[in-house]
Amino acid sequence: MKTFICISLVAMIGIVIFSAENINIGFPIQESRIDTFNYELFEQVRNPYSFIGSNIFCLASESKKSEINGNTYYISPSGNDGADGSLHSPWKTPYISVKKLKPGDTLIFLDGEYIISEFDEIIIVPGGEENAWITLKGEEGKKPTIKGMNDLYSSIILSDVGYIRIENLEITSKDGAPFRDAINAIDDPINHIVLKDLYIHHIDEFGINFKNVSWAEIIDCTIEYCGFGSIGGPEAEAGGWRNIIIDGCDLSYNGHYYMGIADNPENPYSRPDGFGIEPSEGPIEIRYTTAQHNLGDGLDSKADNTYIHHCLVSNNYCNGVKLWGANSKVENVLICGTGEGDVDSPWCPIVISYWGQPGATFELVNVTVADTPSRPSYSMTVQYDSEVRVELTIKNCIFANTYGAIWVRENTSLDVEYNHFFRPEDDVQLIYGKEYTYSQILNGSLGPGNTYGEPLFINPKWGNDDFDYHLQSGSPAIDSGTSSGAPSDDLDGIRRPKLKTYDKGCYEFH
Repeated sequence: MKTFICISLVAMIGIVIFSAENINIGFPIQESRIDTFNYELFEQVRNPYSFIGSNIFCLASESKKSEINGNTYYISPSGNDGADGSLHSPWKTPYISVKKLKPGDTLIFLDGEYIISEFDEIIIVPGGEENAWITLKGEEGKKPTIKGMNDLYSSIILSDVGYIRIENLEITSKDGAPFRDAINAIDDPINHIVLKDLYIHHIDEFGINFKNVSWAEIIDCTIEYCGFGSIGGPEAEAGGWRNIIIDGCDLSYNGHYYMGIADNPENPYSRPDGFGIEPSEGPIEIRYTTAQHNLGDGLDSKADNTYIHHCLVSNNYCNGVKLWGANSKVENVLICGTGEGDVDSPWCPIVISYWGQPGATFELVNVTVADTPSRPSYSMTVQYDSEVRVELTIKNCIFANTYGAIWVRENTSLDVEYNHFFRPEDDVQLIYGKEYTYSQILNGSLGPGNTYGEPLFINPKWGNDDFDYHLQSGSPAIDSGTSSGAPSDDLDGIRRPKLKTYDKGCYEFH
């Protein structure tokens, strides 16, 4: 299987390669995907190994090149640990079975429930080798379930290992019993990890809790209803998260479950994010991913060289997208509904807060930010708490229906071109040393190609999932963008430009 490692050009000098109701038997699982977001088209156009960013290119590698195929074993809830592990005579206990694996081996979980209740029963996966990966996977066409209880620390632990695949499994609590992490790697560093087609839900702490990981792919996973967040981890000591792809995932509804109770007020974690990690080297690419209805932030990356594109970030109580790391970019992303229906939520849709060496670059390209004038918040803050100088490019973006202006620290090197603004209840649209009104924006004082007015979204509903931020005919955002540095398609995968020239925002009118 061909895979790719993403390298940011801006990082090449320093890098060669590169977080109520009691629930018993039935969980109140909500539908995570909304009707108005075109997921069918979203999936059709997704090329899991292509990078679209103007400052990103790919280094191809072969994760299965010359890979040695070992033995394939089977495990079943009705199996026998004294058996030979064949399809017709499977093993039974996960932690015992996994201990028997050698590099190149595959363990297939046959359909059913696997209960883990004691620390000694945690699945501790041995390491594979470069050409001999170890694979744990669910039976094809089924979704075997691992269920934890008794305040279990984690169902799977990875420590000082690499070349491991975990695929097609469901991991959850047994009937709402206390169960901390689904997959944990906060001890020794890990490398070359693939997590694919996992359904992780109703976990008290993190779905994926990693500290130091080099080269990992998290693909087509749904991780939701976790008390502390879908993907997170503690402060790193060995580079943190490096060479990471998160592709086609749903990271949602975190904080809405804890200890068997929906919206449990006793949850000690104040900001459960869809994605939230501590300072790391990166690069990290998050693509074709949804983060919605989290009680923390949608996507919160402290990693340098973070690239977020083709993502839906909606109805999160705290910030939508937060960037802390140098040389990061957001492109073809819809950020809407910040506050999750609560007009008292003070959090911004976008935050850039960098504390490293001066001169770090950030880019926002073809991003749509949609809010409500009823919610007191800036639409974006840049270096609000930090005086470190950064360079920021905002291009082909829409900031609409916001209560507050964009706030940018005066020492920022700011390039604002071909954007559309609509802060309907105040003339001031952006604060950058001084206040820029919509009339100044229209006369070019802020930069070329910027426009103002009602953007004419199809259904700009705030605070629920019944929204549609595609452009209506006649929108001033149509044919008013620039091709310079613009992506070749939109959030739906529609080729840009569709009409005369490029549109502003995450959607191309069609």
